[in-house]
Amino acid sequence: MIKKNVTLTNKLGIHVRPASLISKTASKYKSNFLIRKDDMEINGKSVMGIMMLGAGKDTELELVFDGVDEQEMMEDIVKLFEDKFGEE
Repeated sequence: MIKKNVTLTNKLGIHVRPASLISKTASKYKSNFLIRKDDMEINGKSVMGIMMLGAGKDTELELVFDGVDEQEMMEDIVKLFEDKFGEE
């Protein structure tokens, strides 16, 4: 299991496009992927779940990866956040 904290730095936070990118990328892997915000924990492969987080700019999230390809999955997902989902 790998846990990684990330902060949303893109201007609009998580909206439909970033949620779709996260879900699509995560779905390529066998590992489980959870996103935690405050008291919420959602399946990171679910676009609707990701949208329900209501995560705006500067929100801190905990990403949890667990499974056979967790390292590769973590690297790809974290890169999306670092690249601001291709925005700005």
